[in-house]
Amino acid sequence: MGDDCERAAVADDAGALESAVRAVLGEGGALTDAVDDYRPRAEQVRMAQAVARSIERGGALVVEAPTGVGKTFAYLVPALLSGERVILSTATKALQDQLYARDLPRLARALKLPVRKALLKGRSSYLCLHRLEQAVHGEPPAMADARAQLAEIERWSKTTRTGDLAELPWLDERSPLIPQVTSTHENCLGADCPQFQSCHVNLARRQAVAADVVVINHHLFFADLAIRESGMAELLPTVRCVIFDEAHRFNETGIQFLGEQLSSAQLLNLGRDVLAAGLKLARGQFDWRTLSADLEEAARDLRLAVGTRLRSGRLRWREQVPEGVDEAPWAHALERCDDALTAVEKALQTAGDFGPDFMRLRARADRLLQQVHRFAGPLDPARVRWVDVGSAVRLVESPLDVAETVRTRLLDVPVESDGPDRQRAWIFVSATLGDEDHLAWFTQPCGLQDAEVLRLQSPFCYPEQAGLYVPPGLVAPSDPAHSTQVARLVAEAAGALGGRTLVLTTTLRALQHIGAALQELLLAHPELEVLQQGRAPKRVLMERFRHGGQRGTGCVLVASASFWEGFDVPGDALQLVVIDKLPFPPPDDPLVDARCRRIETEGGRAFQRYLLPATAVALKQGAGRLIRNESDRGILVICDVRLRTKSYGKRLLAALPPMRALPARAEFETALHDLSAVNAGVGA
Repeated sequence: MGDDCERAAVADDAGALESAVRAVLGEGGALTDAVDDYRPRAEQVRMAQAVARSIERGGALVVEAPTGVGKTFAYLVPALLSGERVILSTATKALQDQLYARDLPRLARALKLPVRKALLKGRSSYLCLHRLEQAVHGEPPAMADARAQLAEIERWSKTTRTGDLAELPWLDERSPLIPQVTSTHENCLGADCPQFQSCHVNLARRQAVAADVVVINHHLFFADLAIRESGMAELLPTVRCVIFDEAHRFNETGIQFLGEQLSSAQLLNLGRDVLAAGLKLARGQFDWRTLSADLEEAARDLRLAVGTRLRSGRLRWREQVPEGVDEAPWAHALERCDDALTAVEKALQTAGDFGPDFMRLRARADRLLQQVHRFAGPLDPARVRWVDVGSAVRLVESPLDVAETVRTRLLDVPVESDGPDRQRAWIFVSATLGDEDHLAWFTQPCGLQDAEVLRLQSPFCYPEQAGLYVPPGLVAPSDPAHSTQVARLVAEAAGALGGRTLVLTTTLRALQHIGAALQELLLAHPELEVLQQGRAPKRVLMERFRHGGQRGTGCVLVASASFWEGFDVPGDALQLVVIDKLPFPPPDDPLVDARCRRIETEGGRAFQRYLLPATAVALKQGAGRLIRNESDRGILVICDVRLRTKSYGKRLLAALPPMRALPARAEFETALHDLSAVNAGVGA
């Protein structure tokens, strides 16, 4: 890295890298004075040495490192000291940006190492100059706000060096403008693009190929395995060490890319692009508006065939048609897709002489046509098929896990530049990977049964820092009155604390019910602001919550889904986490159903082998929002009596951090009072 000979010298002898790591992370090491608030942690050193051994020897290492261990430095220090080329992969763009912009530069300075680093994201994260030009000169967006935002993007395009949309914090990640100003593998023109030399995606890839440390994300990694298109094909063969942070998302991310899909959004996007290219480059040659309209109608028929009984979620699909869907409209919808795509494909074949846009569009139409034929046919019994219902309808077929891919396409592939006997190091790290020593919940579906497994202990003193309360008087979660009772408990507790409360729900229905009830219950507390997921982008809600206390207004945030992880609020802005019920995987989810059926067919017990470990991991993720550093104090409330009444409750309680028990309402109120007294002292 910069000077590879100098940097690789620390690992010349077996065990030298371990010693170097211990010296850097230990008492009086290089980080003690160079990094603010750094202090040595025994578990961090233990993890770093395991990573160092893995880099030296090769092979797979799985590490569960709870919050507070300092896992980021524990893998970065040995990776940087090794002198090897390294890929760092994360599950979220937020951690990806943090590693690249903050952690890597800070650590490189502390270690006085020259590091060539690069940030590489998927296509949808970068502005496409060619598609921006098409959007600006095409039919203007219908909404005034969208027209203004498009103009702002055009102004920014003239000054940005990276084209990374993360530079536009005001641009909602759900904005319909994003697909219009970014490219995909399907619509990119490649070397035929008039903006090829200025392409932000190609620039990022060139920088990655020349870098020593490349920060990517799991989506990009698996996209390359699936379509060999992301630029990783050039990069991975020369890399000796690949580290996956937030590894608990590895399997679920992988199956998205290792499967097949057809969506109404793909049909709509193709229709829009066909219309734009046709009117610009071959006006009058074909009835482009009709061809585009037919694709739009096919997409609409696909959505209507699913029906309106399910607004969002997944439909199981074991037979010829998805469950609950009438066969006749479904067959008609697929036939309409076939007809519309066939007509577009024929027109684009004839129009190919008018430019490369049409050749790419034809390839897209042909791929979608193949998918229509796939989903009209029988299901491979080794795979699972379902329909995702949301703003778009998505037909999906995928493997049940990534185990086979990991074994055959990752672990057994040597490092090309180092000869056939040199093994690559594969390191998987997360705060939550299971609830037993072998971490089978993670290792089995990921094909890592033979990996070295290391489970670390948290440095936090949970009995002193946090209390756990399971309200004994609540009705069962299946009772319609449950959400109302949860809202009342939250209102009373948040009123005592001045906000500082995060409510995590397991369903959107509970989120909406509890959120609406809190709005009414807290009318008597105008100083408290109730925030609710879905009413603003996630990053906006997170910032408002973090700074609520600084404005003199406490916050109660009601959230679900993605807020169970990646929501980091250290300090006294968050002191109460309330989980409405145990986060069991939904039994009617197609993947859950298929995995359970496979376990039962093999003679196992799906509840013990899959459902309980998955619940434990999700519960640990949610509970992990509460204590983020050594000075945090707070209370975790789990509003589910099954933790106390069911035999499996002991296993789930054992998976949680060792918080002190608050067995009765009186102890809970005392803990609230103690926190409130501390808050009053801080504000005095």
